[in-house]
Amino acid sequence: MTGKTVNNLDIDKDPRDTRVVVAMSGGVDSSVVAGLLARQGYDVLGVTLQLYDHGAAVHRAGSCCAGQDIDDARRVCETLGIPHYVLDYEKRFREAVINPFAESYVAGETPIPCVACNQTVKFADLLATARDLGADALATGHYIRSRANPVPGHPGRRALYRPVDADRDQSYFLFATTQNQLDYVRFPLGELPKIRTRELAAEMGLTVAQKADSQDICFVPQGNYATVIEKLRPNSALAGEIVHIDGRVLGEHPGIVHFTIGQRRGIGVATGDPLYVVHLDARSRRVIVGPRELLDTRRLMLRDVNWLGDMDLAELGADGLECFAKVRSTRPPKPAVLRCVDGEISVELVEGEAGVAPGQACVLYSAPGDDARVYGGGFISRSERSPAAEAMLATLLRPAA
Repeated sequence: MTGKTVNNLDIDKDPRDTRVVVAMSGGVDSSVVAGLLARQGYDVLGVTLQLYDHGAAVHRAGSCCAGQDIDDARRVCETLGIPHYVLDYEKRFREAVINPFAESYVAGETPIPCVACNQTVKFADLLATARDLGADALATGHYIRSRANPVPGHPGRRALYRPVDADRDQSYFLFATTQNQLDYVRFPLGELPKIRTRELAAEMGLTVAQKADSQDICFVPQGNYATVIEKLRPNSALAGEIVHIDGRVLGEHPGIVHFTIGQRRGIGVATGDPLYVVHLDARSRRVIVGPRELLDTRRLMLRDVNWLGDMDLAELGADGLECFAKVRSTRPPKPAVLRCVDGEISVELVEGEAGVAPGQACVLYSAPGDDARVYGGGFISRSERSPAAEAMLATLLRPAA
């Protein structure tokens, strides 16, 4: 080791002596990553994970890791002249992603399976496989950036940042990347706009240059969560009452998996005023609805927190850390204060948010802009609304004497 970085992956090796495993989904992004690294002289291995349907799934718009995608990844590797491997991770994917997704929905939460997939299958299991293959790094096609952030005793430490292309920002889905994983994984597309990625794919002669991006969760075709969950957990389809926050029973629903907090359309009842789902009571199978102001949330409690900041999370105390929080992938980060008191990690939302549900992620940033550092985040275990809203819910949810 010379102590001098000699390649653009911040690895102290000649590219020809640097093996990189590229996680290839069959889409344009990961294909371009493989092509760029091959052009730059790295020892590139393409690996595709077979996640469901035994690799025989019929291609459909918005899916990923299905049979057609595996074929696309194979053709890309043939064009680039690099080896391609397909690994059967179907059992692991079902255990680590699909089953917890269904269980979370049945419990009245709003889970994010793409986070779980990155957290377990891709950045834990595949990363371990990359190490077994003698790779110096695992590269993916995610739009996010990492930079060297050495600290005493950890010269290879890296930090995570939002990408150049804010419209493609995938930091919300990657907040659970641990520090050890972050130090090993590379994101070559973080500095590129999506339009340039497609141009590069065309320049390389890749057949996927104009392939549509994945839209839906891969195992949930057309976004129909309820149908998938009902197949996995038949008891999730049990009917229950739709109850107004004031206690009135307004109707009946076919199962709480058809609803999420903040939902307005498709509730199936009307009172003359706009109604929103404000709470899902999984214990009694009740969908509780009310006016929009009852959705306003000011404080969140987090579980399973992954911290990537430089300061010690346990030392934040009641004064906390001023930062910015994103509670949905489509919403911008907003001012927040992160606190850790007696082991409980909470986030105060300075401006409030609406439609916050348990199971969603709360991702924390250093700033609201495109160059913000990702501090990590956690999953929302519970939230606090206005005192009036909390009192109304407590009354409605109080067990009968």
